[in-house]
Amino acid sequence: MSIVAGAGAVPEQDAGAAGRATATDPAHDPARPAAPNPVRSPAALTAAGDLLRALAAPVRIAIVLQLRESSLCVHDLVDALGVTQPLISQHLRVLKTAGVVEGTRHGREVVYSLVDDHLAHIVVDAVAHAEENR
Repeated sequence: MSIVAGAGAVPEQDAGAAGRATATDPAHDPARPAAPNPVRSPAALTAAGDLLRALAAPVRIAIVLQLRESSLCVHDLVDALGVTQPLISQHLRVLKTAGVVEGTRHGREVVYSLVDDHLAHIVVDAVAHAEENR
């Protein structure tokens, strides 16, 4: 089965699964019509996977969380995160290649910022979810 073909597939449910839905769960409201899952292109799915892989390191998550608050240069990130400058630079390079951050030169320093807020929401939601499950 291809990724695209499986994107809209509905998993089989056991006979008792339908009876477990509650009236307070709007996703299982029988009066609500089911929204079709859009089929995504393989290129879009690959790009999304690449983006998630770029965000998959704890230091890169921490960088995104810091840049969510304000634009920062490398030495600010070193101070905030307590890791070495070469490590911050390496992770910024990965994030920049993935299109997560952009750098703007100000004299001798490069100030990094997030490309857009969508990425910050992904990271914040992932961290909040991880904290809920602890």
